[in-house]
Amino acid sequence: MKEPAKSHITFVIVAGIVRPAMNLLMRKKWEGLEKLPAGGFIAAPNHCTEIDPLVVGHMLYNQKRMPHFLAKAGLFKVPVVGAVLRATKQVPVERLSSGANRALQIAKEVVDEGGAIVIYPEGTLTRDPGLWPMRGHTGAARMALESGIPVVPIAHWGAHEVFPRYAKRFHVFPRKTSRLIVGEPVDLSAFAGRPLDKATLTEVTIVIMDAITELLVILRGEKPPTVRWDPSAHNQSAHGRFIERGESGPGKATREGGASNENIGDSTE
Repeated sequence: MKEPAKSHITFVIVAGIVRPAMNLLMRKKWEGLEKLPAGGFIAAPNHCTEIDPLVVGHMLYNQKRMPHFLAKAGLFKVPVVGAVLRATKQVPVERLSSGANRALQIAKEVVDEGGAIVIYPEGTLTRDPGLWPMRGHTGAARMALESGIPVVPIAHWGAHEVFPRYAKRFHVFPRKTSRLIVGEPVDLSAFAGRPLDKATLTEVTIVIMDAITELLVILRGEKPPTVRWDPSAHNQSAHGRFIERGESGPGKATREGGASNENIGDSTE
């Protein structure tokens, strides 16, 4: 199925504004685009700066794959913003189970139309001091196993130099390059028929996070930490804005807002 006409037109209008801005802000180098499935899929990228959705959305749109993000339900009530989100069929994330079921329904419709559901498994910007992917949440795993939707790992690197995590301004000069690589859909055949319990979902999430990290290793040319960063082990909140204070370590921070739903997926901030 194709994207509905109203949604497509709105995407064209938004893209007409966003794409020139992104091209101005940074050069781009995209790899592995041929690995995007012909049908709908879950795109699972790493998350290290607030402009990540623009980076991933830009790539997907250029491949004629309409990006649909999980977004906090409250954003849909904001004038203009809410109208655009609804028109482009973005997915509202609510804490209540009824809201979770509705989000899953919308996600299935998007996939049936050949679109891409973008889920950040980390749920928020990574807390890892080196900006490596941290521990993931199980939303993407649950959606993939419940619906049979393929999960495509994506890694990108460089956008954080243009707009560092929690920054207040862009760093345009000297001009930077944003690199992005698409991986093969994650093979989840080993989990077929298994109950959707915590153990299974955790295992699948680890497999997804490993795939994302492996792609980021290619882009960075560095080795990742031997142990993936776990906010709870460092007395950090797993959701919301988390601001480093001073240079005494990542534990010195404050939390602001944020929303996510472990049952369906993880929303952008």
